[in-house]
Amino acid sequence: MPAGGLVVEDDYDAEHRYDRPPVPALRAVLPDHVCYAGSVSKLLAPALRIGWLLAPPRHRDAVVDAKRNADLGNAVLPQLVLAELMTSGALERQLRLLRRRYARRRDAMVAAVARHLPGATVHGAAAGLHLTVTLPGEVADTEVASATLERGVKVQPLSWHCQRPTRRAWSSGTRPTRPRPSRRASG
Repeated sequence: MPAGGLVVEDDYDAEHRYDRPPVPALRAVLPDHVCYAGSVSKLLAPALRIGWLLAPPRHRDAVVDAKRNADLGNAVLPQLVLAELMTSGALERQLRLLRRRYARRRDAMVAAVARHLPGATVHGAAAGLHLTVTLPGEVADTEVASATLERGVKVQPLSWHCQRPTRRAWSSGTRPTRPRPSRRASG
């Protein structure tokens, strides 16, 4: 790492890993070069707007000043409630409950994709609250999204989020991810 370099680490799926242990945080290895960021938006509620940043000591004063100058701060009551949930163990119990629930939903979705979309490949099933599905052949993901919506399932066509057109069809369960460019030659 270059002298004075800084990495911002945010493992946004850390709490939602199903089949393997969490990936060790880079901050544990390089605490003087890593700002570790996170939130409780997927664990409790996005509306709480509670997150954290563990900054290296040499950056803490600047981070506090920047936060102070950026807004008027966060509401105290949600922070106190979160602290109580953490110290009482209720947050950990909630996390275990959600992991089981989301693992069942993930398994049902993977099984449904295998049953109803033969040849499709599911990506990202090990963690998170979303799946990405790659479809074989030349199928427009917008047409797939429209057809699934007619059957009561809402998916996000990833082509809506591409900077340049792609020939492969991609769709996502709940949150879009950036598609990889097609390996096929255009022509």
